Amino acid sequence: MGNRGMEDLIPLVNQLQGALGSVGQSCHLHLPQIAVVGGQSAGKSSVLENFVGRDFLPRGSGIVTRRPLILQLLNSDTEYGEFFHCKGKKFTDFDEICKEIEAETLRLTGSNKSISPVPITLQIHSPHVLNLTLVDLPGITKVPVGDQPADIEYQIRDIIMQYICKENCLILAVTPANSDLANSDALKLAKDVDPQGQRTIGVITKLDLMDQGTNAREILENRLLPLRRGYIGVVNRSQKDIDGKKDIKAALESERKFFLSHPAYKHLAEKMGTPYLQRILNQQLTNHIRDTLPSFRSHLQSLLLSLHKEAEEYKHFSPDDPARRTKTLLQLVQRLAVDFEKLIEGSGDRVDTVTLSGGARINKIFHERFPSELAKIESDEGKLRQEINYAIRNIHGVRTGLFTPDMAFEAIVKKQISSLKEPCIKFIDMVSQELCSTVYQCISKLSSFPGLRDETERIVVTEIREQESKCRDQVLMLIDIQLAYINTKHEDFIGFTNNIGIMKGGAKEFWFILSTESLSWFRDEEEKEKKYMLPLDNLKLRDVEKGFMSSKFVFAIFNTESRNVYKDYRCLELACNSQEELDSWKASLLRAGVYPEKVNGFRNGLEKFTNPQLERQVETIRNLVDSYMSIIYKTMRDLMPKTVMHLMINSVKEFISSELLAQLYALGECTSLMDESPEQRQHREEVLRKHVALKEALAVIGEVSSSTCTTPLPPPVDSSWIKQDFSSCSFLLKPETTGQALCQVFIFASVFHPLLFPFSPSMHLFYYLSEFLSCSSHYFLFSLYAFVLHFFFTCLLFAGSSLVFGCVLFLSASFPLFSPMVL
Repeated sequence: MGNRGMEDLIPLVNQLQGALGSVGQSCHLHLPQIAVVGGQSAGKSSVLENFVGRDFLPRGSGIVTRRPLILQLLNSDTEYGEFFHCKGKKFTDFDEICKEIEAETLRLTGSNKSISPVPITLQIHSPHVLNLTLVDLPGITKVPVGDQPADIEYQIRDIIMQYICKENCLILAVTPANSDLANSDALKLAKDVDPQGQRTIGVITKLDLMDQGTNAREILENRLLPLRRGYIGVVNRSQKDIDGKKDIKAALESERKFFLSHPAYKHLAEKMGTPYLQRILNQQLTNHIRDTLPSFRSHLQSLLLSLHKEAEEYKHFSPDDPARRTKTLLQLVQRLAVDFEKLIEGSGDRVDTVTLSGGARINKIFHERFPSELAKIESDEGKLRQEINYAIRNIHGVRTGLFTPDMAFEAIVKKQISSLKEPCIKFIDMVSQELCSTVYQCISKLSSFPGLRDETERIVVTEIREQESKCRDQVLMLIDIQLAYINTKHEDFIGFTNNIGIMKGGAKEFWFILSTESLSWFRDEEEKEKKYMLPLDNLKLRDVEKGFMSSKFVFAIFNTESRNVYKDYRCLELACNSQEELDSWKASLLRAGVYPEKVNGFRNGLEKFTNPQLERQVETIRNLVDSYMSIIYKTMRDLMPKTVMHLMINSVKEFISSELLAQLYALGECTSLMDESPEQRQHREEVLRKHVALKEALAVIGEVSSSTCTTPLPPPVDSSWIKQDFSSCSFLLKPETTGQALCQVFIFASVFHPLLFPFSPSMHLFYYLSEFLSCSSHYFLFSLYAFVLHFFFTCLLFAGSSLVFGCVLFLSASFPLFSPMVL
């Protein structure tokens, strides 16, 4: 076949597929192969059996091929089969191969005719085969049978698409001759993924079963639905032949005789039949591998590069060497410490863009979850006021208090501080869980050594629990410290002093000072001349509509007992320059116990205060509690992350980096800790095998790529003749008829032979006339020009003698009836 060097690459590709297939890498390598696609009972299995020359595929009614079968044919001196799922076992009995295929199919799909995309790989060595790699795919079906799922058609199409969508896969579209080619599912699927037809080869089966008087000549001549690579016809054994155990060699001989004796196919006999199909597929596959070598080589090189470092480590690996075990233990513990620190500090080499992990999740707990938990413990407003009311009254007892008792404030504040214990403990638990998750993530890289992984996990998690307990005690002590002394002299606390104004401000006319007891105003902000002091008892406020031309924001203060507020005024209207200033005054008055006229929502459901002084004291303590607890919340939000960071996170980091290795050595079982897992041992062997196979593949590819030749891909098919519209001159022959061909030969010969030169003008003349009468424009101007040129250089005597012969050729070129006479 002239491509011997290239054939050596097919067994190598099969070897590479075997090396990578067991670890699930062959699907990512996209190895060049041929996928056999067709409907049920199209004859796919019979074609494959004819290639091998043996009966080895399961047969039956309905869907038989329920898992993809990767069939690797290798030319060798001995004949046997070998499955990848039971390596080392050679099957010399092909009936046993058939039973093994059925058993392996049932193992995954069961007996309910369901399908599976997991392939079965069978390698057949035989002196009667050419090197090929084919994939027998489940037959396309429309209607589910038995217990098959309702979407069986789409499942089969998905499996087929997984193979034929790959650019490195040739498509063998099998269609029976006794069905309509335009409705072929195989050709339709091939057209969807290969619209240019560069990867599709057509196979027509069951030519011997066509109705009498019909044939597939137009299909096999590639004139009906043409393919770029054309069609090849085959004749398989009938069911009667199979039942009668007809030998495949005899069947191939019958196939050859069929094509030689059939009147419609005998001119194509040399390009039909199973042996020719096998040779063409071998040539097409080797050429296809050659065409895809550049991208295939690049993919192999990148895969080899990714395996090189790991393979070099495993090459001189000795599992039982004590020095190697000690060195590996030290390296793994150091890597664990580095990985843990990177995850916590956020300096990892690989940044996760999908989810938060490690330090980012702990940061979220610090600044989002913990403040949220603190906000949840804030008591209901009405309930808090009721508690303050009862505290004040219980402290006064039977007596009526004139001043706001500070003991009520202290009792409420301590109760609020004590409620911080629950969210703080929960905060520590959340950080501890995240630390454990981060440790598990780092320790998962020790899965190659199960003993080391389990002991490391136990030691580190125990340390986290110990540090968690210390941190919990420290936090509880911080809360007890806050309970031990209520610091009412804190610079951020508003305090009890009635003389210090809660808010100051005013217009040019007066300067106002609001305290917890009264509202005073002065002539100016120096507060030398007091104008008036208004007690806050029984006062409320209401909004006042702004005037049409006014730019001021106004509110009014009035007495609930209809008394005058100031001199003869029932209400006192105060104006502000902005809405912000107005809102600020309203908030200050609300904290001082002056409520809006219609807004009493905060007291709904409470016992109605009958003592205005008590009501004002409750509001005062409520404001003081709010002021002091805001200081406590601020302090805890600041101290909690610092405490946890110091006592838990930094301590665990320090423990892993400096003490973990010592504790592992203290166990006295370092040898057993470094025992490999079976999975790691298998992984090491697979890496070394893949590395060797990849290097060998690249070496062979480098040799064949520069020393072999390939057959070019056929040109695109021109199907425009199907739509050709003959003109009214259809009774004449077209330009490429016998007469015109003779004229062209005569004219061409006259250029080189002097005795024929005198006849050339007449030939040009009548060729020109025949072109004109046959409605063709080929060589029209050229013939006319040649006739005029030769007319002036040719003897009239010879021109007359050549006239008769030219007329004969003209008639033969123009009318089909004269062609046999001329010939």
